[in-house]
This record gives sequence, structure tokens and C-alpha cells, in this order.
Amino acid sequence: MNPREQGRRTGKKTEEAAESMAEVREEPMEPLAEVLERVEQTYAAYQEAQREVGRVYKINEQQIDKAFREAEQQANLAYERAAQQALKLQEETEKEAEEAYEQAKEQAKKAYDESVAQALTSRKQTVEQAWATRAESIERSWKIFAREKR
Repeated sequence: MNPREQGRRTGKKTEEAAESMAEVREEPMEPLAEVLERVEQTYAAYQEAQREVGRVYKINEQQIDKAFREAEQQANLAYERAAQQALKLQEETEKEAEEAYEQAKEQAKKAYDESVAQALTSRKQTVEQAWATRAESIERSWKIFAREKR
């Protein structure tokens, strides 16, 4: 090859190289812009995900609060039922105790009345016996006295 052709080829290669370099310089700008755009999109998605996580936590907190309130309400209802049952049981027990007391009181009065009646009967019999004995004694005494007088 002749040097001129070689120079032309070299010149042509130099031009091509310069164009390639210009393209290379321009090409990185486009991918960098794309990368920056993707980074911005990713960051925006990250921020949206953070907001979504915040919303989910808020919803979860509300659900936990609701579940707690329901559990507390059920516990209150169970307590009220138990307290009412205990009160009812106490009232029934007191009523039974009062009835038992009244029954025992009646039995005690009946036993008292029977004892008094028996004691009265016994006293009456004893007094009658004593009067009979007294009458017999007086009669014997008069008989003895009447024999002595004769």
C-alpha cells in the first residue's frame, strides 16, 4: 500500500475513532440519565412502600385496639354475669338460712311449749298428789286424834 492510501485509511480511522469517542461520550449520558431515573423511581417506590408500611401498622394497631376492646368488653360482661350469679346465690343462701332460722325458731317454740305444757301437767299432777297426800295426812291425823279422844 502506498503511504497516501495508508494516510487516508489512518485519517479515516482517526475520524471514525473521533466519532466513536463522541458516541461513547454521549452514550454514557443516556444510561446515566436512565439510571438516575430508575433510582428516582426506586426511591419514590421506597417512600411509597414506607407509607404503605405505616398505613399497615396503623391498621394493625387499630385492629389490635379493637380486639382488645372486644376482649375487655367480654371480660366485663363475664364479670357482671359472675357478680350477678354470686349475688343471686347469696340472696338464695340468705333466704334458705332465714327459712332454716324460722323453722328452727318454730321448732324451739314448739319444744318450749311442749316442755311448758309437760311441766304444767307435771306440776298439776304433783300439786294434786300433794293435796291428796295432805288430805290423807289430815284425815289420818284426825283419825288418830279421834281415837285418842275416846
